[in-house]
Amino acid sequence: MKKRLSFISLMLIFTLVLSACGFGSSSGDGGKKDSKGKDTLNVNIKTEPFSLHPGLANDSVSANVLRQTFEGLTTIGKDGKPVEAAAEKIEVSDDQKTYTFTLRDAKWSNGDPVTAEDFEYAWKWALDPKNESQYAYQLYYLKGGEAANTGKGKIEDVGVKAVNDKTLKVELEKPTPYFTELTAFYTYMPVNKKVAEKNAKWYTNADENYVSNGPFKMAKWKHSGNIVLEKNDQYWDKDAVKLKKINMAMVNDPNTGLNMYKKGELDFVGQPLDQISTDAIPSLKKEGLNIDPFASVYLYKFNTEAAPLNNVNIRKALTYAINREAIVKNITQAEQLPAMGLVPPAVHGFESNKGYFKDHDVDKAKEHLEKGLKELGLKKASDLPKITLSYNTDEAHQKIAQAVQEMWNKELGVDVELGNEEWNVYIDKLHAGNYQIGRLGWTADFNDGMNFLETYRDKEGGNNDTNWENAKYKELLNKASRETDSAKRIELMKEAESIIMDELPVAPIYFYTMPYLHDESLKDFVLTGTGEIYFKTAHFE
Repeated sequence: MKKRLSFISLMLIFTLVLSACGFGSSSGDGGKKDSKGKDTLNVNIKTEPFSLHPGLANDSVSANVLRQTFEGLTTIGKDGKPVEAAAEKIEVSDDQKTYTFTLRDAKWSNGDPVTAEDFEYAWKWALDPKNESQYAYQLYYLKGGEAANTGKGKIEDVGVKAVNDKTLKVELEKPTPYFTELTAFYTYMPVNKKVAEKNAKWYTNADENYVSNGPFKMAKWKHSGNIVLEKNDQYWDKDAVKLKKINMAMVNDPNTGLNMYKKGELDFVGQPLDQISTDAIPSLKKEGLNIDPFASVYLYKFNTEAAPLNNVNIRKALTYAINREAIVKNITQAEQLPAMGLVPPAVHGFESNKGYFKDHDVDKAKEHLEKGLKELGLKKASDLPKITLSYNTDEAHQKIAQAVQEMWNKELGVDVELGNEEWNVYIDKLHAGNYQIGRLGWTADFNDGMNFLETYRDKEGGNNDTNWENAKYKELLNKASRETDSAKRIELMKEAESIIMDELPVAPIYFYTMPYLHDESLKDFVLTGTGEIYFKTAHFE
């Protein structure tokens, strides 16, 4: 879900920030060299979270904080499968459409009991269109969820009901085999109804209003500076929590982050929390760099209502002319896979996904450019309206954009300008449709192809941003969502993928991997193939 200062300026700023935040060897935590007895974890989340309200968050930065501070009915275990969390018991009806969750005795960080009503309130709040939740569509699995969010139904009719303080009854539109994975996702996390109704901005600062139900609580939030989490002594499973504090820096420079790690000021560097400089990857491979599979895709989105990207042949020309192999070999360098499809091969059922077009097919690209120019009444590429490729500020994104800019100019004669902003500004512009071509990464919220494909099901979908919609594509996804036969369901999704890869509202670039390093004494954190990281059980040995 990315204006650079000089190196000296960056170092001065980061030195001041880190000194103020208690990072570094002077903090007494010992860093990497001597972690005996250490109970403070130091990490870097790169940038200010978009939102730390579970119903408004829509990015990995926010998610990495929320997964430490909040807890859903389920969570994801070490094997990547959902396990009971806020719910101690889950019952499913014979038709697989009704779930009854029995909540365990748990408290919010302020001592209030966590109730079924807190879950009902949070889910219905996210579905209420006036709250503009970008991830509201993740709740469309609930009976009446989509109707309520699109104004065609009533919020009170949505299929989630607090039967009593400890019992939550959930009715689904149709059987959803991965529903208990969804209930671990942050949009499904609860919100303290009493606190939220008293203060609508409860989630904007670290004060008495910011209450959570997870293993850690918010202690400090210096906006665009750092976040400090502390162990939540009200948490139901507090005995399993060994860390007393998590310091989260916001250093949006991979070289600085890596240097901090090497000096013992960070205990973890790399995906999914921050990034490792692409220049450092080759040497770090020789030093034991971890590289894990990752159900995530790096892509460029086209605004299909902005000229000339409203022409499918122009989109095809630009997509086919990209040399993905060169990008992953010479820039990213962490064993990423060139992507000519939307769904990563790390997703169940898509392991053999080889893509729908040839990488760096210059002949095809030129053929489609010629068709596109003719349809637009233009004679040559230089006659095309101005095109801007946008990305959020980040070293790797900049390098990739510069490489693609050169490819498009060299292979097609198309001149493209580059533009970048900091993350919060950038993502707002994408969601507002104020862009032509923009980069974005998409990581699976749950390990299923539907999570990648359904993003583009509806033109007004929360994270679509492309203004693209296709009736046949939507029909296939709707059929897949009702299909109970796993093999048939996957085939329907693959047919849908072939449509979006033909019309190309997005241009996939590569499938991510997770390169990372951590203090060798840091044990028992949970890192999943969908890029979720949990520090509940983490400790230093």
